[in-house]
Parts: sequence; C-alpha cells; structure tokens
Amino acid sequence: MGASNLTLSLRTVIDLAQQRCGGPSDVQVAAGHGRSYGAASQVLIRGLPGITSCALWSRLDAVEHLPTWALLTDIGNDIPYGIDPRRLLSWVNWCIDRMQDHTAQIVMTNLQIATIESLSEAHYRIVRGVFFPFCRLSLRDVVERANVVHQGLEDIARDRRVILIESDSEWFGPDAIHVLPWKRKAYYRRVCGRLQTADQDSLNGSEPGRTPRAWLRRPRFEQMTLLGRQRCQPQPSGRLSDGSLVSLY
Repeated sequence: MGASNLTLSLRTVIDLAQQRCGGPSDVQVAAGHGRSYGAASQVLIRGLPGITSCALWSRLDAVEHLPTWALLTDIGNDIPYGIDPRRLLSWVNWCIDRMQDHTAQIVMTNLQIATIESLSEAHYRIVRGVFFPFCRLSLRDVVERANVVHQGLEDIARDRRVILIESDSEWFGPDAIHVLPWKRKAYYRRVCGRLQTADQDSLNGSEPGRTPRAWLRRPRFEQMTLLGRQRCQPQPSGRLSDGSLVSLY
C-alpha cells in the first residue's frame, strides 16, 4: 500500500521483497500518485478510491490463507488533503486490522518529519502549488499535523507489533515527498530488508548479479475514473517474468 513513491518503484519493491520472502508471488497492490488511505483522490484527469474502500480487501478475503507480508508506505498525502490526523491514523489502524486478520507480517514507513520541518515558507508554497493546488493549510498547520501523524504511527507500531521504518531526510528530494530517483533502490532495500521469514537463512537477501524480474504485462487499475468516466479492469492484470501475478487496486 502506498502512493507515488511505491508506484514509481513497484517492480523494484516486488523484486526486493521476493529476495527476502521467496517467489513467485501473488502480489496485491493499492497504490497510485496522490493516493489517499481513506478518501477518493483525483490527480489531473485520473481518480482513485481510497485504499480502505478498494477491492484489495475483498480479494484477500476470497483467497486461501497463505504466508503474507505487507508494506504500508507513503502515509501522508491525506494531510494536505485536509484530513484530520486522527482520522488518517484510524484508516491506518483499519488496514493493519485487516492485514493481521490474514496473519500478515507488516512493515510500515513513517513520515519524513525532519524534511517536512525544514521546509521554508516559500519552498512550501511551491510544493503545495505543484502537488496539492487545492490545499489551503499553512506550513505551520501541515507541520503540526505531520507531527501528530508521526507520533501516532510510532504508537501504532509499538502497540500493534508492526515494524516501523523511520524515513531519514537523506533519501528525499527537495519536495519532501518523493524519494530521490538514484536512491530508490537503496531506500526500498532498507524497507524490504525488515521483512522476515521463518527460514530466512534459506533465502539470499542480496543475490548479487541476479537479473531483476521484468514485466511481461504491466498491471492496470481494477477501478478508476478517467475524465469522470468509470474504467474497470479484471485482476490480476499484471505478470512478471517469474510467473508472479500482480493485481492493482
């Protein structure tokens, strides 16, 4: 689960996760640029449902219980969308509840709070104008809400036994949102490196020189709107060269 960072690095993330957990895999993805965890979101001409209301959850309930790992990433778009931090944290808790119903091991990334706090007023206005043009929150409002979410995710991780990755500012670009392109693989190697298996010694976490899995068919959204018109695609819609199937919600 995630937003633009996960979307931009999806094949890399799947590859790194499979190096830890094995494959081929049945990969369920809820991602997309500007994705909200609980509300419908619109980026340019494309709209997506919130992660909590997408079809990923009915798909999980319909399949046989298998060893399951989950990544919860890119938690933060809902802040400039004006969502109350407590509501955002309730959506994250809901996702964790559902994943733990499937005995999933969960790794979650926290907000890059130091990067957010370092934004100047002028820099913030540029970022807000480019990525969140309808946002009217001040920089002070965003920083205050981000701190509430950051602390809330720490509390959730402690109380729910979720592995939490603190997102250092060194990984992120000047917009304080996106991982720098040349650091994406290293960043997600750190995240996926926290995935654990019962027999971790049998898996090679680095596999130097191995050719990454390639797309045979790229996944398409199960449900989205394009210029306000509904588009649907049966899932799984993506396939990797090792036979892994990828569904995108």
